[in-house]
Amino acid sequence: MKAQIFATATLFTVFSGALSAADSRLLSLVMPDAMVLAGVNVDEAKATPFGQYVLTTLLQSQAQQLQQLATLTGFDPRRDVHELLLASSSAPGNKTGLALALGAFDPAKIAAAAQLAGAGIETYGGVSIIEDPQHQNGFAFLDSTLVVAGDLANVKAAIDRRNGGPTIPAALATQVNQLSSTLDAWAISTVPPSTLRPAAAPPATGVNVQNALQKIESASGGVKFGSVVVLTGQAQAATPQDASSLGDVMKLFVSMAQLSASQHPEAAALAQSLVVATQGSTVKITLSLPEDQIQQLVKPQAAARKVVRM
Repeated sequence: MKAQIFATATLFTVFSGALSAADSRLLSLVMPDAMVLAGVNVDEAKATPFGQYVLTTLLQSQAQQLQQLATLTGFDPRRDVHELLLASSSAPGNKTGLALALGAFDPAKIAAAAQLAGAGIETYGGVSIIEDPQHQNGFAFLDSTLVVAGDLANVKAAIDRRNGGPTIPAALATQVNQLSSTLDAWAISTVPPSTLRPAAAPPATGVNVQNALQKIESASGGVKFGSVVVLTGQAQAATPQDASSLGDVMKLFVSMAQLSASQHPEAAALAQSLVVATQGSTVKITLSLPEDQIQQLVKPQAAARKVVRM
């Protein structure tokens, strides 16, 4: 049980679902060569029924551990985390990167609980890093409102950056601020998304999906919760011709989904609400659905994942 308690002490990494831009304190700690960034304005998400549903679903499997954590430390991520920023300069399989969170923390209580569970403590740059028993990952409170977690090399580098140093490029910072000021959850990949995960076998549709996805050089998108849930995405291709080809593939799938309305009404409903537009070398997609309708679409998928875990 102690190992589980220590694992929940880093549950700010679980939120992996705004009216104000991403906090500058978080951005200043991100590695300057970040390839992937993602953020969640947890307070804004919790302000809507569907946002509450998404966050509850994400943390449902951790409910018991969360309660143990709250009992031991008074800290409950469901209540006390306000904003989250994830960053990585490598592919997800490398298990390196940063999770930065703003919230209300009691560092002393959380550190004491982690030590009882077998965690180690290392002082670096005047900051205590709470480390797992293997000394590979850890988290550190820079103050009672800001915590940084990840592999030790990245955590230490973030501690170094709190007093200044290299930051992400200005163009990327501008993109982050644009997305985080209009969306409740967002993500950016500055590299081809196809390079971040193993290639999947293309579906049997007669369409070369893999070839189309290879045309994407960078991508971004996110979701805005409300009575109408709005999902937006943008893919940047190398040339207008590549963008046109990518847009055509997306439109083809929309048409196929609409044709299968009798067999797959959920997919048809999504397709009917999806708008694909190409402008120059950019492909933009927008999906808008009423909150109750998209929740009904999500529920079967969440139930299926729960069955698989069991």
